[in-house]
Amino acid sequence: MKHFTIAFSLAVALCTQASAQLKLANSFGDHMVLQRDLGARVWGTATPGETVVIAFAGKSATATAAKDGRWIATLPPMPANAVGRQLVVTGSGDSGAGGSVRIDDVLVGDVWVCGGQSNMAWTMRGSRDADIEIDSADTPQVRYLRVPNVARAEPQADFPVESPTHKVGNWRLCTPEQVEDCTAVGYYFARRLHRRLRIPIGIIDTSWGGTMAQHWCSKPTLRTFATVDSYFESYETKRKQWVDGGQEEGASRRFEADVATWQKACEVAKASGEREPGRPNQRNYENPAHLAHPGAMFDGVIEPIKNTVLRGVVFYQGENNSFGESWKPFSSTFPAVIRDWRKAFGVADLPFCNIQIAGWSTRRSMTYDMNHHTNIVREVQLDTWQKTENTGLIVSYDCNSNGSIHPARKQPVGERTARWALAKVYGITDSRNKRPIEWRGPLYEGMRIVDNKVLVSFVKATARGLRLDKDVTFGFYVAGEDQTFHHASARILGKTDEVEVWCDAVKQPVAVRYGWSNLPAGTLLNGRELPAYPFRTDSWPIEPHQSTGAYVRAERR
Repeated sequence: MKHFTIAFSLAVALCTQASAQLKLANSFGDHMVLQRDLGARVWGTATPGETVVIAFAGKSATATAAKDGRWIATLPPMPANAVGRQLVVTGSGDSGAGGSVRIDDVLVGDVWVCGGQSNMAWTMRGSRDADIEIDSADTPQVRYLRVPNVARAEPQADFPVESPTHKVGNWRLCTPEQVEDCTAVGYYFARRLHRRLRIPIGIIDTSWGGTMAQHWCSKPTLRTFATVDSYFESYETKRKQWVDGGQEEGASRRFEADVATWQKACEVAKASGEREPGRPNQRNYENPAHLAHPGAMFDGVIEPIKNTVLRGVVFYQGENNSFGESWKPFSSTFPAVIRDWRKAFGVADLPFCNIQIAGWSTRRSMTYDMNHHTNIVREVQLDTWQKTENTGLIVSYDCNSNGSIHPARKQPVGERTARWALAKVYGITDSRNKRPIEWRGPLYEGMRIVDNKVLVSFVKATARGLRLDKDVTFGFYVAGEDQTFHHASARILGKTDEVEVWCDAVKQPVAVRYGWSNLPAGTLLNGRELPAYPFRTDSWPIEPHQSTGAYVRAERR
């Protein structure tokens, strides 16, 4: 059982008054995983000036609590170890008889943060294969910690934990009894790493449904982007209204009054046979500083864990930047997430893999498809990957079969992400042919026009065994100088590994697009059956529906 959460355990209460504040951060607990090889940081609070000694696996580190009571120490680098051991933190106290904190069953392996919004937060319980995967889970060396969803206006030193046994805020094992609440993408990612590397894997899940990229950047960074100004202004207006309205006490009075008014309205509606109005939502009466606003999730979720030593990050976000005008800041805020997280965790080139959003709803008119917000988000994700060292990008659009914004097929996404990690982070090769692990689908490289047809080429390493799924052509579009797109036919040119694209209605083609839709349908694969990245050969402005202004693609390197 975890000894130190928000409520002190009996053992702490019995410690001397001088060291009554000795405490580990809440990200430490029974069954956790510490990072191997890099020197794991351990931190918490104690009486100011108190000496704190950390002991684990025959190694130790010492720290002194600062004036604010905070302390941090780094254990020497340790190899991976799947044997659960005890980590002990001891405080000196004024008389040298301080208290101690112990956590049990601590493993050493690789620790990954899994962040983003609902498609990362989506649990094993809600995934397509839950009926067989949950009861089949046999990986107790894969462990996860779901960080509580906390939004704040200022950086937080720690996160709250409801109880030592709550499914949020405590480390849990990927076994049939506990795995159902694990992020599904994260589970399949970690399980594949564990099977290939044969070391413990720890997942720290920071995902939060409905969030936008600007929620996951630091406020100082966001203040430099004019496209985020309106979001700050909206938040600051709501915050002022809440303060002027009496804060918690005033909000409580307003809620009670509105509920009373609603109850009377329901009685009137019922008497007249009309539809009853909706009940007031208590969330609308909460402190705006505790709700989504620029930088809120960075301050409330990332700041409390920033001292964690990691192997890398997997991030799945972008859907909520695909509505209305929310695409406008994305080309600035999405790359900033990577920079700010790397800065927060103290690693300038921290491995960072993004998962490209899938799609939802249905395809409509050609104009609707060609100008949909999701195309912008995917392109920004693609360009960010291409411009940012030590990052990856995973295609997911083929995993959506029913138009839901939450595709239930999470296993292909997690395992493709593991392919990236094995290839790029761990340098694993195929033992049979010594080639690097393949992890990318066909990636657009260039085009040429021959006899009124467009020949599209792909980065050589991604085009091995180029094919169309079941020899069916879906997802290709062609346009002429009029910039009007039409569905196109395509075939593979085996000798050159190019795709020939044409449309009889377009006599002089100048541009090709592929997988360009809210809900893409594409059949282009490589020999590893990894789907092609959506692409376009043009740089024409895109005018998303339900918004003003046009998106213009930034210059590519």
